[in-house]
Amino acid sequence: MIALGIASCGARSASSGEASSSTEAAPQLAVADFNADSAFAFVKRQCDFGARVPLTPAHAQCGDWIEAQLQRFCDKVVAQKAPVTTFDGKQLDATNYIGSIQPDAKKRILLVAHWDCRPWADADPDENKRQQAVMGANDGASGVGVLLELARIMHEKKPAVGVDFLFVDAEDWGTSDDELSWALGTQYWVQHPHVPNYQPMFGILLDMVGAPDAQFYQEGFSMQSAPDLVEQIWTIAADAGYSNHFKSVTFGAATDDHVFISRSGIPCIDIIDMRPNSDNGFYPHWHTTGDTIDKISPATLKAVGQSLINLIYGLQ
Repeated sequence: MIALGIASCGARSASSGEASSSTEAAPQLAVADFNADSAFAFVKRQCDFGARVPLTPAHAQCGDWIEAQLQRFCDKVVAQKAPVTTFDGKQLDATNYIGSIQPDAKKRILLVAHWDCRPWADADPDENKRQQAVMGANDGASGVGVLLELARIMHEKKPAVGVDFLFVDAEDWGTSDDELSWALGTQYWVQHPHVPNYQPMFGILLDMVGAPDAQFYQEGFSMQSAPDLVEQIWTIAADAGYSNHFKSVTFGAATDDHVFISRSGIPCIDIIDMRPNSDNGFYPHWHTTGDTIDKISPATLKAVGQSLINLIYGLQ
């Protein structure tokens, strides 16, 4: 993703209008329990392959593993080949993986995360490390881990609606001066959906959802695309006791996969870790060699995953 459009979206400090703290919220009874340890294991397994940079063995091995997990949990799986060209002229045979729960259900929702890693750590504070690949424990693997755990739960307890898990490739091979250089796998999928005339009720993107001190502000493009959905999820999170992470304040706008999905006519929001006081507006290890598994908190994975469970199983 490119840098946040902070000024254009009227960023406010976290103290203006936040929801009450988690200690003040009465926990909401869960219809299903999100297993944080299982989600963490899914995150770690991705990192065990190494940095999942396209054109590397780690990327190919992780892709096969993701497809195998979807085959375990989902009713239908598609491995969509997505030939794309990067801003610097690389030809990538990217692959998007789609797993569907109850593929024949008319009412559907879309859950999205990217599974690739950035080829270079261009935001690393150590200039000598900026050509190294990013491990992407948070920036990529955390969202995939949460969604795989949701798929595991839905395999055992079907929701009332159909659910499509979309794991997109080639998201992070972009440059700051070209919006279209990002989210290449998503842009391909938008042009070639896995189902003709695909139109779910809405989409939710997870990006960087694992840091211990994660701050999920209401991202600007999400508020433009589906403000009611944002408010609903943030309220559900607060009711479940997670307002220490979910901040009911609008901050910034991130060019991320959800932007291209929304432009295709599917309302889509982004749950993403943003930091008003950081230099780039994001999680402090964003696009650095420090984005490693030791930065991932099962408790944060739980906050995101349980909030989504409470939303999805409440849909009719």
